[in-house]
Amino acid sequence: MKILALDSSGLVASVAIVTEENMLAEYTVNYKKTHSQTLLPMLDEIIKMVEMDLKDVDAIAVAAGPGSFTGLRIGSATAKGLGLALNKPIIPVPTLDGLAYNLYATDKLICPMMDARRGQVYTGLYEFDQNEFQIRKQQTAIAVEDILEEINQLGQEVIFLGDGVPVYKEIIEQKAKVKYNFAPIHLNRQRAGAIGALGTLYYQKNIIQTASQHEPVYLRLSQAERERAERMQ
Repeated sequence: MKILALDSSGLVASVAIVTEENMLAEYTVNYKKTHSQTLLPMLDEIIKMVEMDLKDVDAIAVAAGPGSFTGLRIGSATAKGLGLALNKPIIPVPTLDGLAYNLYATDKLICPMMDARRGQVYTGLYEFDQNEFQIRKQQTAIAVEDILEEINQLGQEVIFLGDGVPVYKEIIEQKAKVKYNFAPIHLNRQRAGAIGALGTLYYQKNIIQTASQHEPVYLRLSQAERERAERMQ
């Protein structure tokens, strides 16, 4: 089984090809370029490097949201276009689930945070129970103080990761009452390899969509939609 994985949900653009046993290739960029400039050239490069034809993939895993509205649209449009052209299914992997999966088999609570602006983060709570991935709190948009209160009530040591961490680091340090750590730099952002690894599990469980069915999960209205709603009140 070969899975093509895409993640453009945040500042990072990442593409990978994985099987059940190996990550054949991963290309990740986190540097000043728009995903519309990077995603397809990155995909083309890794396909050439592993001497593979895109028609040989079994499915396309994509970070399905939440995240950057523009980034999610680019990733989903790319996945849908490839899925339709190749007649391949889409594996929608929740963005925060994929981010948390970077820390496979840790015995700590995992709290990924993406900056959602307006004082909120996209976040969730995860853990591994005998190496089985467990979702303690489904991904949501919430004030950083509120998720920290939930963590304090659970009383477990926690690892924070994601682009929301540097934005709210001072609040975390002030409000966290449990022991905590921050993930190291090679694991603290989105990676298509993690989307692909989790995607293989979802594929085996038949958690798939057709390309025409797939839509990104935003969790919140876009700024334009919020402003329009405010004008209409």
